[in-house]
Amino acid sequence: MRRSSSVSAPVGAVAVTALLLPLLGTSPSAATPSSDRLQRAFAAAAAEYHVPQSVLLGVSYLQSRWDAHGGAPSVVGGYGPMHLTDARTHLARASERPEVAEDLRGDDLRPRRPDIRLPRSEDPPARLMTLPRAAELTGLTGRRLRTDPAANVAGGAALLAAAQRGLGRPASGDPADWYQAVARFSGTDDPAASSAYADDVYAVIRDGKARTTDAGQRVTLTARPDVTPGTAGLTRTGRKGTPSEGPAECPRTVSCEWVPAPYEQLGDGRFGNHDLSARPASQPIRYIVVHDIEGTWEAALGWVRNPASGASWNYTVRSTDGRIAQHVKAKDVAWHAGNWYVNTGSIGLEHEGFLTEPDAWFTEAMYRSSARLVRYLAKKYDIPLDRQHILGHDNVPGTTPVTIPGMHTDPGPYWDWAHYFRLLGRPFEATAGRDAGLVTIRPDYAANRPLFTGCQAPGVPCAPHGSGAVRLYSDHDVNAPLISDPGLGTAPTTGVNDLSSRVSTGQQYAVAGRWRDWTAIWYLGQKAWFRNPAERPTAVGASGRTVTPRPGLWSVPVYGRAYPEASAYPADVPVQPLAPLPYTLTEGQQYVAGDRVRSAYFYAVTFDPAGQRTVVGRDQYYEIQYGHRVAFVRAADVRVVRSGR
Repeated sequence: MRRSSSVSAPVGAVAVTALLLPLLGTSPSAATPSSDRLQRAFAAAAAEYHVPQSVLLGVSYLQSRWDAHGGAPSVVGGYGPMHLTDARTHLARASERPEVAEDLRGDDLRPRRPDIRLPRSEDPPARLMTLPRAAELTGLTGRRLRTDPAANVAGGAALLAAAQRGLGRPASGDPADWYQAVARFSGTDDPAASSAYADDVYAVIRDGKARTTDAGQRVTLTARPDVTPGTAGLTRTGRKGTPSEGPAECPRTVSCEWVPAPYEQLGDGRFGNHDLSARPASQPIRYIVVHDIEGTWEAALGWVRNPASGASWNYTVRSTDGRIAQHVKAKDVAWHAGNWYVNTGSIGLEHEGFLTEPDAWFTEAMYRSSARLVRYLAKKYDIPLDRQHILGHDNVPGTTPVTIPGMHTDPGPYWDWAHYFRLLGRPFEATAGRDAGLVTIRPDYAANRPLFTGCQAPGVPCAPHGSGAVRLYSDHDVNAPLISDPGLGTAPTTGVNDLSSRVSTGQQYAVAGRWRDWTAIWYLGQKAWFRNPAERPTAVGASGRTVTPRPGLWSVPVYGRAYPEASAYPADVPVQPLAPLPYTLTEGQQYVAGDRVRSAYFYAVTFDPAGQRTVVGRDQYYEIQYGHRVAFVRAADVRVVRSGR
């Protein structure tokens, strides 16, 4: 990378390059086979730039958990263990949210929005261009900073040292003296965001961490519970503000702002881009739906601020520092899931990301901030922390047969549900023996690398990457046909957006059979097989409830929403037809049951909320894990079976 002639490399730049040469390589495989070379790179960079090693390790852990990702960029163009950002080229070729008509409201009584064209993101902000600055400070090339983990660590150390100098502070050996520099490293000008980021780094330093990275490197940060950072004088990087500013509904442990989605009339009886309500009094909040935005923070805010977009969600989470923006109050109904029943009972969280770019990894800062928000919302609205209530957008069912092919597939197979639920304090653990009647899907994310295609072009294999998804076959043989989805009417593929034949970490299913290292589950009305060897299981035993057709019924219909019976609707509310999906629950089959819920429909078609009605029926439903997506069956059609330990 070309350096400006007006910027001189620091005195130690040449020295650090020489010092790190034994540790550097064009790829992990080209370097020494030692499993401690990354730990030694942290030590060398800390010594050269006079940054406490614990600070360097803490910052890196919060960015990447010390993973190098093979030199691939994150969702915002961040590289290496230090997540040094160089987003301009990366974001220029990355796809934004597609500019096509779609119905994220998911209500039959409201028309789809017209196709509109929205502006793409502007040039990346400074927080997404830290790698060029690191190149200036170290004299290392941009390519080396991207692809060489040790060089990347040196670049991060140089940025921290420069931040400390810019604050007029000495290069102290006490990690407590570096709080303000760490806050500045976050790259944000917002004081609440920078201080929340620094607080997280120091929590990591106090707790300590140890793990083996994606490149097989063993890295340890010894706990320093005695470290109490000094936060006085933070006004030089921005004052230390209240973590939750303005009317935003967030826990105090995150940085949060209020960026409201507009509630405006658009003409012709249309309005956007959400509905005012009075939840949970008007209807309960049962779900939290995890999305990725298929774009950047800036693009997401542009979309949600546009009343004509036909889309809204409650929160957006930023990649670089975990900053959160709230757009729609929890009491109101955002248009995000494409299923009106789910929308009226859920809160939607968007994350910077691209599901079809496996190496565009999600940062630890994002995972942690999102998990804190989910814990806060789950406690406030009494939402259980399990995969029947914490859904991906890819778990939301279609409302009618015609909508099934158009349902979204984010956050995709590369979202790490196992890590996310560990951060939620609810790790997926066995609750029954290996021969139990239920299983919880739980592959080893790093080692589990199923083949996916179509990330860059149809049929072309995606880059190999860890995944929480497990492939399903029609027999106990990897050469057997994949399971097909009757609702799609197309042959199953390994496409990254094809959910026909895969299950996801944390989902639970009833066992339909076993054969050697294989386990069969009931899935989309079929026996679906996956490899589950004892030495490296992809699922563990579980206990819980299942439903099966009640005696006398050979099969029962499956629905995408729990709407009331026709007699429940008052005269001034149009009856919503009970449209079964092209699936059935057949005698002898069982599906894991979630909540038993009262049927309900939220009628909201006018700009004035005074015209809203909540129709509640006598019919009750069970949510079930039917395929990759959840579904609903009438409680009167099924009986409950309990699976013990």
